[in-house]
Amino acid sequence: MTRPLVSVILPAYNRLTHLRAAIESVHTQTLVDWELIVADDGSGGATQTYLSQLTDARIRVLRLAHSGNPSVVRNAAIRAATGRFLAFLDSDDLWLPHKLERQFALMSAQPARRWSYTQIRRIDAEGNDAASNGVVPWRALDGHIVEPLLRLEALIATPSVIAERNLVLEAGAFDEQQRFCEDYDLWLRLAMRSEAGAFADKLACVRVHLDNYSQDRIGAHEGWLRLYSKYAGTLDDPRLRAICRQRRASCGLTLATLYRRDGRPRLALRAFADSAADGWSNLRWWPRAGRTLLGLLLRPSQR
Repeated sequence: MTRPLVSVILPAYNRLTHLRAAIESVHTQTLVDWELIVADDGSGGATQTYLSQLTDARIRVLRLAHSGNPSVVRNAAIRAATGRFLAFLDSDDLWLPHKLERQFALMSAQPARRWSYTQIRRIDAEGNDAASNGVVPWRALDGHIVEPLLRLEALIATPSVIAERNLVLEAGAFDEQQRFCEDYDLWLRLAMRSEAGAFADKLACVRVHLDNYSQDRIGAHEGWLRLYSKYAGTLDDPRLRAICRQRRASCGLTLATLYRRDGRPRLALRAFADSAADGWSNLRWWPRAGRTLLGLLLRPSQR
C-alpha cells in the first residue's frame, strides 16, 4: 500500500463530544492523503463504541491500557505511523478544513525547515472564541528558535505542529518521564536539529476549558522545573544553560508558593532552597524571593 503523506497523531481518553468534533475536523481536510491514528488510553464504553464504528479505512484505533500519560499514548501512535510527516491533534481541539493543505504548501516553500507551527484560535467548550485576557501575544518566530523556546517567547500549540516523522524519531519522540510540558520538551529537541517554520495563519483551534490536562498548576510547574533542569545540564551553549538556570529559579519560587497553599510546607521550603541555589547571584531574583519567603514564614496554608 502507498504510504500517506501525513500521519495524524490523536491521543484520546473519553471526552466523547469533543473527540467526535476533533475527528470530524480531520475528515473535512481539503488534503486527503492522511491516515489518522487514534491512540485510545483506556476510554469507557461509550467512547469505545464510537471508535469501533469508525469505517474510514484511513483511521486506525490503538487500544491501550490506561496510563494517564500523554507521552506514552502519543508515542504508541508515533510507532504505528507510516506517513512521511506527523501532525498532532488533541481530542478536545480542532483543525480548520484547509489546515493540512495550507501548512504543507507553506512548508514546501521552505524545504530545509523540517517542522512548522501556526498561530491558533482559542475557543471555549462550546466552540466560541475564548477570552484572551492575559494571553501573551503570538509572534511568528521561525528559523533557529531554541532560545525563544527556552524563554517561552515562541508559543507553539500542539495541534498546530507538523514535523517530519524521521525528525521526531531522531529527537527521541516524547519523553515519557516528562508528565507536563512534554510538548515543549519535544519542540526543543526538534529545534536543536532543524530550523522551524512559523506561519501566522490561524489553522487550528485550541479548546480552553476546566477539563484541560494543563489545569494542574503544581504538576505543570514541576514539569517545567524538570525540563529546565534537564537542559541546564545538557546544552552546550553557556548562555542557554544560564537561561535554564534562571527559569528554574523562577519555577522554584512559584512552586514554593503553590506547595504552601496546598498545605505542603516542607516541599515549599525545599523548592525555595532549590530556587536560591540558582537565583541568589541574580539581583532580579531577590525581590520576588523575599516576598515568597515572607509568605512561607508568615502566612498560613490556604488549604
